[in-house]
Amino acid sequence: MNATVAVILALAVGTYAFRLVGPVLHGRVTVPPRVQELASAGAVVLLVALLATGALTESGGFAGWARPAGVLAGAALAWRRAPFVVVVLGAAATTALLRLAGVA
Repeated sequence: MNATVAVILALAVGTYAFRLVGPVLHGRVTVPPRVQELASAGAVVLLVALLATGALTESGGFAGWARPAGVLAGAALAWRRAPFVVVVLGAAATTALLRLAGVA
């Protein structure tokens, strides 16, 4: 067994163990409401950070103004509860039109 297969198996076992912990400890461990709130807030912060880095950077530098404007348009459509297809097409169209107009 080479090292790559061993690492893949270790990751598979670890992933399965994490998935198994939830059902096994469901009735035995109670998480305080404050910890639940912090975990929810932490998840939102991580998603916003991922969105910001994906929207604002490209190859280690600023991505230009068209991409963040498209993301902002998509966010506005999502906020107004538009269907997912409309959100994606609106964001893509905004970015494409701005790039067509010469905005980098």
